[in-house]
Amino acid sequence: MESNIVLVVAGLAAGALNSVAGGGTFLSFPALVWIGVPPIMANATATLSALPGYIGGAWGFRKDIRASGPISLAWTVAMAALGGLLGALLLLVTPKETFSALVPWLLLGATLIFAAGPALVRRVLRNGGGLPKLPALLLLLAVSIYGGYFNGGLGIMLLAAFGFVGLTNLHEMNGLKSLMSAILSAVSVATYSIAGLIDWRSALVLGASCAFGGFIGAHLARRITNMLALRIFITLIGLGMAAAFFMA
Repeated sequence: MESNIVLVVAGLAAGALNSVAGGGTFLSFPALVWIGVPPIMANATATLSALPGYIGGAWGFRKDIRASGPISLAWTVAMAALGGLLGALLLLVTPKETFSALVPWLLLGATLIFAAGPALVRRVLRNGGGLPKLPALLLLLAVSIYGGYFNGGLGIMLLAAFGFVGLTNLHEMNGLKSLMSAILSAVSVATYSIAGLIDWRSALVLGASCAFGGFIGAHLARRITNMLALRIFITLIGLGMAAAFFMA
């Protein structure tokens, strides 16, 4: 009962944060570990709980999904699917002790990426991108592999990657970000499921809570005027969670 309460509260908060500014992983993943789910299984289960939000985002941006840069939409989808698979397979072969040691560093890295993300994206867009096709493909593949391995900070990393590729339309970039996140997460979750890494009981509670939290967050987003303060708050949450894992 207590574990369900933890998951419901964390899911509501994570879903709301993802709708407003992102950073829900900083709550959903630690909550699963807190109730006793092993870190690798917690990572897989947290990815599953975030998947409905990615799919919903891709549907919401469906009219903006196109590829005006050097990479076609088909290649973008292929990199997402391949990267999600490779990242998930990499997680499967990572020893439990190694992943547990990596967790605080992954949380810290995702937090720093989240904190610096908007400034990084603005700088990339201002300076202009325009990588040739092969380096652009490799960049999207690398970010997708990261997303298949650990989901934290994925959205910001994809936006920055699109800037380096040469995209400048934020609606198009958000559409592609949502599509790639949904595809690579679906592939990685399927891989986790086959390997038996999903804690389905926790996933149902957390996923439903995240979905409802996202609905609440969508309404709250219209009332929030100080996004900088919110981003600082989420960053502090991420740093606190990373610190907790470092001390564990």
